[in-house]
Amino acid sequence: MTIVFEGCRVFDGVSAEPRENASVVVEDGRIREVADGTVRAPAEAARVACGGRTLMPGLIDAHFHALLVEIDVPAIEDIPASLLYQQARHSLEGALRRGFTTVRDAGGADLGLALAVERGLIEGPRIFFAGKALSQTGGHGDMRKQMSFEPCGCAAYHGPVSEVADGVDAVRKAVREHLRKGAHQIKMMVSGGVLSPTDPLWMDQYSDEEIRVGVEEAATRRTYVMAHAHTANAARRCAELGVRSIEHGTQIDPDAAKAVAAAGAFVVPTLVTLFAMLESGADIGLPKVYADKLQGLGADGLRSLEVCRDAGVPMGFGTDLLGTLQDRQSQEFLIRSQVLAPVDVLRSATSVNAALVQRAGELGTIAPGALADILVVDGDPLGDLGLLQEQGRHIPVIMKEGRFCKNAL
Repeated sequence: MTIVFEGCRVFDGVSAEPRENASVVVEDGRIREVADGTVRAPAEAARVACGGRTLMPGLIDAHFHALLVEIDVPAIEDIPASLLYQQARHSLEGALRRGFTTVRDAGGADLGLALAVERGLIEGPRIFFAGKALSQTGGHGDMRKQMSFEPCGCAAYHGPVSEVADGVDAVRKAVREHLRKGAHQIKMMVSGGVLSPTDPLWMDQYSDEEIRVGVEEAATRRTYVMAHAHTANAARRCAELGVRSIEHGTQIDPDAAKAVAAAGAFVVPTLVTLFAMLESGADIGLPKVYADKLQGLGADGLRSLEVCRDAGVPMGFGTDLLGTLQDRQSQEFLIRSQVLAPVDVLRSATSVNAALVQRAGELGTIAPGALADILVVDGDPLGDLGLLQEQGRHIPVIMKEGRFCKNAL
């Protein structure tokens, strides 16, 4: 079937100036043509009159957690798998309503969840999944509390979102296993984190050899490692060891940012989760051990945007929200706009993220040959990022791979 969007202002995911009064033709799930004015199409083609609204690529969230359904992450272990995946479905459907047609899951999602979306059992964004995030013992992905004693200490931690793998051989085997199970990328924990019970934020995690073997094994499948890394030293180590995607980068400094830029790596800031927990942590029962780690990170995160921008580091768009905070996903746009130009914020959630997930030219763009992931927005988001707020209220059309998920025109 042919679908023609007419009378559009087109933001293609890259250009600072939108294309006025354009038409976009969709056939067989892909964009066939982008043209000025009106275009010829078969008589049976469906036509959508956009009335000067902005047509833009579907959004990509490059740091999403479908399975982080509780603010107290260790408590997720007590949720039956059948219930957990129903809650994940709710998270994915909400993301699609907000205009996110693609997410990169940073720990927890698996092949089954991705196939459920692909086969239409869940009305959600396509998923690039990492399987379980890999952590050293006592690292950010080890959710055992200090008072959790085991008789022999010989069993590694395996949770719904992360697992422990210690040593080069164990890391190699874990990476190979996740790749065997279809993982699109590998996630490793390289610094301390907020929502883990026993590691300080400043802690370096995994040895150089362990990180390097993760990178090497991922490369055998022509994919890459994404690494949880808050500190400047963690970001620098990632750059030196071949990590492609540095998650958070909250405390990155100019020297580390230069190293990241020189390595051709990406940083994916996730500021909204920091601000959401700082603002609402007490109301949602955030445990004190986590709340204490948050202090100062909001300001650090805003500085990280300046540091990465000035060093020429490509910045992806991620949110890292969990539990009831996931409905704040689109607030990341407004937080970044305190530092960055709106067009750069929109690029991060479209063309930059498409390059990050190795799908440049196919996702995150309005161009011939690209998958038809399309939003129509009431007004001009290049001038007003507020149009992406309110749970998709200002997005009357959401199309994913040529199929309407929403069409209010």
